[in-house]
Amino acid sequence: MAKHRASRLGETLKEEISQMIREEIKDPRIGFVTVTSVEVAADLGHAKVFVSVLGDSQQGKDSLTALNRAAGFVRSEIGKRIRLRHVPEIVFKYDSSIEYGAHIAELLHEVHTEKVDNEDDSHGE
Repeated sequence: MAKHRASRLGETLKEEISQMIREEIKDPRIGFVTVTSVEVAADLGHAKVFVSVLGDSQQGKDSLTALNRAAGFVRSEIGKRIRLRHVPEIVFKYDSSIEYGAHIAELLHEVHTEKVDNEDDSHGE
């Protein structure tokens, strides 16, 4: 039961925090940020918000620093928007899975291109 509740709260937090980042947090250091997932502890006391940032690693670091500085604001806004007895502590974490996926796609594309080139070479002889 607690696991299900943490999962539901995670989805709600993901939606609310995504909307907040888009519409309310006006820090120029925050680039194009996407909330990829939210993990809520079983006791509902802590939430890890995973974000990906479009841009280079410096933009990612700047955005993450700015988001963690705004965590108190985010937490207080969550408290106003969602009826909870205790609003979880929020920590923003960098999610590199999108970059990893893009890297894998690039490698697969290279392998496919090499295979096509090799097939063209063998048919030409």
